Amino acid sequence: MKVTIIGGGGRVGSNAAFCMQCAGIVSEIQILDHNTDLADGEALDLLHGAASLADQRIYSGDYDRAKDSDIFIITAGLRRKPDETRLDLMNRNVGLFSQIISDIKSAGMKREAIVFVVSNPVDILTHLAASFLDLPSSQVIGLGTMLDTARFRSLIANDLDLAPTQVRALILGEHGDSMLPVWSSATVGGLPLTEVPGCDSNYQRQIFERTKKSGAEVISRKGGAGWAVGATIAETVHAIALDRKQLLPVSSLQNGCYGLKDVCLSVPTVVGRGGAEKHIQLKLWPKEEQALKASAKALQAMLSKVGS
Repeated sequence: MKVTIIGGGGRVGSNAAFCMQCAGIVSEIQILDHNTDLADGEALDLLHGAASLADQRIYSGDYDRAKDSDIFIITAGLRRKPDETRLDLMNRNVGLFSQIISDIKSAGMKREAIVFVVSNPVDILTHLAASFLDLPSSQVIGLGTMLDTARFRSLIANDLDLAPTQVRALILGEHGDSMLPVWSSATVGGLPLTEVPGCDSNYQRQIFERTKKSGAEVISRKGGAGWAVGATIAETVHAIALDRKQLLPVSSLQNGCYGLKDVCLSVPTVVGRGGAEKHIQLKLWPKEEQALKASAKALQAMLSKVGS
């Protein structure tokens, strides 16, 4: 499987490339960036480690060389400032993103290709990509709340002294201020997480607030997120490459799940070779479903302001 990372010279794109290299699942990784020297350097650095990690073809390139890609990962975008919300980025990033989508279309992409949006505000840009590209909506996905979910699980595990891989708890909705935690189905080792000593209602509120602020905290301390987001990008790519049918909180165009339509956000989604293959309407607590619908309304309000 061939993956092209647009914006691959940046922190997020290069970290994602390294995570995919370490796993050795995809066969080809192309680094594409407006700064061609940076793209060349990142590709060369990754190539130098190939003998120790995986047998893959890794190189920098352009849109013409990218046209046979199975997955286009878009990480290019202006960086979020410490006090700026993801949605504040909207009108600063839409112009750049529209040009990227136009370049992908002009290159002549494969009909079965997947477009995977990581750039922020991810739900808004995923909706724009789904609208502009001549692809089934299932083949356009966004990273959504994958990173928020990973942060949520890891922070819970760290606090409660549990194995991070055994903690299963979702964040759904917008990748932003209106996201919501799903405690109703949270588990550790298959057992209810809310029954673990220390995981009471006060702790639940506190850990969710920490999760929401985690992105800003990383930005203030090191300038931007990299490794965790790279890992969640790779997890999503591998679900596609291996046709895992994995239930993930990616963002995609909604067509009726939980009564939501014409909005991209994260709901429980089966991810496989076809992209966002199916949305699953798992039972939520009433307050969780209410919060999910409120998140959708917030995104639709923001979408109406694109270009304004």
